[in-house]
Amino acid sequence: MEKIVQIQDVTKVYEEGKNRVVAVDSVSLEVKKGEVLLVMGPSGSGKTTLLSMIGCILHPTSGDVKVDGTSVAAMKERELPDIRKRYFGFVFQSFNLFPSLTAAENVEVVLRLKGWDRARLKKDSVGLLGRVGLERRAGFYPRDLSGGEKQRVAFARAMAGDPPIILADEPTANLDSKTGKEVLGLLKEFSQTAGKAVVIISHDPKAEAMAHRTVFLEDGRLKQ
Repeated sequence: MEKIVQIQDVTKVYEEGKNRVVAVDSVSLEVKKGEVLLVMGPSGSGKTTLLSMIGCILHPTSGDVKVDGTSVAAMKERELPDIRKRYFGFVFQSFNLFPSLTAAENVEVVLRLKGWDRARLKKDSVGLLGRVGLERRAGFYPRDLSGGEKQRVAFARAMAGDPPIILADEPTANLDSKTGKEVLGLLKEFSQTAGKAVVIISHDPKAEAMAHRTVFLEDGRLKQ
């Protein structure tokens, strides 16, 4: 499988006054198209920081991050939004839906940001919701959706614009066991049918069972 993300000796240090915290310490990692990569580890091990550097949300203190062969670690902040829009879809454990927008409108927001033609917005957003089994809920507001349905909307939004990489931070944390299993199944389906690279951070043992590969992070370092 073709590599789409390459991380080489990446370190992230937070410094505030005399306090110095090494959140991620000399991590090297590759992610391939069509692969589900699971990153596990205890709370505070640096998993979310690592995911944020992969997704060009945080700059590494040192080391290199390549996305589709392009080095992004040294890019200026103003250059990163275009990389994020082109390559990444994000799924968060708290859903992060706009409460005043319908399910379809929550998906449309991302399509607008990616420059989608206005005439296609509604059709494409409803189509994406259909891919996660929520076409009939397109006009519902988040308050009227179950936790599992909200996460499915978040998946549809992450898929908007057909990004090649999906990053999911604890996507089952707020879901019951059955719904969590369904959500993980969707992520694996995305990787297999569309050839997307999927990176999941999770404590959920069900995620380990469906991932193609699992790595463990502890105290900011990959365990061998």
